[in-house]
Amino acid sequence: MATTAPTRTPVHVWIVGAVALLYNCFGAYDYVMSHMRDLHYLANAMPGVDPNAALAWMDAFPTYAKIGWALGVWGGLLGAMLLLMRSRYAAWAFAASMIGIVLSIGYQLALAPALQGAAGTAYKVMPWVIIVVGLALLAYSQAMAKRGVLR
Repeated sequence: MATTAPTRTPVHVWIVGAVALLYNCFGAYDYVMSHMRDLHYLANAMPGVDPNAALAWMDAFPTYAKIGWALGVWGGLLGAMLLLMRSRYAAWAFAASMIGIVLSIGYQLALAPALQGAAGTAYKVMPWVIIVVGLALLAYSQAMAKRGVLR
């Protein structure tokens, strides 16, 4: 009976997984602090924006955008953890996260009223960073699953 030698996990999987975990931990922290309605956090996270106005803006999101935000954040965090565990289900979690990103960021970019005081490069660039990172993690996890790195 022939046996195959176990293959070593490529170093880039650990690097991408660790960076993805840190990145998604920040997203989870932002989600929790926003939902705890922490005015001090919101004032620091959104300079130039009245924290109460930010809360009113988020409260006005339709249900699908709120669900999308949760799916994007928690799907991404789960995907990062599964990637570090070398689970093929990481790709599914990142796919769910991407669906959430499309729902939430899509609403913010296309339909949401402008957030008063949210002027500046960070407010214009960050939604696109989230989309690009989400797509990159999805593509990476799918490629690693296809190559057999994820079991």
